[in-house]
Amino acid sequence: MPSIREIISAIETLAPPELQEKWDNTGWQVRTLPPDTACSGALVCLDVSAAIVDEALSLGANLIIAHHPLIFKGVRQVTPDDKTGRAIIAAIRGGVDIYASHTALDSAPRGINARLASLLGLRDVEVLDPAAAGGEAGLGRIGNLPQALSREEFLDLVAERLDTTYIRATEGPGGRVERVALCGGSGSEFIEEAIARGADAYVTSDTRYHPLIDFGREILIADTCHYESEKCAKNIFVEEISKKFPNFAVYMSAREKSPVTIK
Repeated sequence: MPSIREIISAIETLAPPELQEKWDNTGWQVRTLPPDTACSGALVCLDVSAAIVDEALSLGANLIIAHHPLIFKGVRQVTPDDKTGRAIIAAIRGGVDIYASHTALDSAPRGINARLASLLGLRDVEVLDPAAAGGEAGLGRIGNLPQALSREEFLDLVAERLDTTYIRATEGPGGRVERVALCGGSGSEFIEEAIARGADAYVTSDTRYHPLIDFGREILIADTCHYESEKCAKNIFVEEISKKFPNFAVYMSAREKSPVTIK
């Protein structure tokens, strides 16, 4: 049985913490167990809650690996009166450590944005916003589809490959879509870069009204739910851990689902 240190080492080899953005809190969120404690199992998720901690305990797992940090802004008090406090208390009481790989995983060469580019079948993929360290790391990706698609064909492709029924889409400039840029999660700040790099379409989430108005005719903006744009993080975690520790118990949360339903 690998130690907690060994499991986290595998995650940090995939997504080194130094790749995180300056404002981020990638890394340990709750750590009460000695690093060399045997890891009885790991549960992966996007967002940590007390329910996710309970799920880990029910599985006999003493480690949770999340994409989004549980502790993001400064915590002035830990009480059961809010979501973060309830999760922290449940983790400490249950002896469950929590680690998050957020923008480090977004930027990693084999992280979320690289996976999204692969899911969409993009070729000749490049980083949209390269990390300071250079190389293949950075936020977003841009590449070319194997063949040009109509607007509707492209939106159908995004819906199918990201497994979502919800996409807000601008009109775009018309014509066919071949060059595509993307950024998992909230990535509207890269719309202008996508346009400058010749993208016909840009896939992201959480785009506010004014960027849609300002750029929606210059480029087809396909805005998905945040959860659907990043849920592949769970697959990435499971695959990476299972590859290095084939007989280790790593679980994908069965309780977690998108917080948004579409009527």
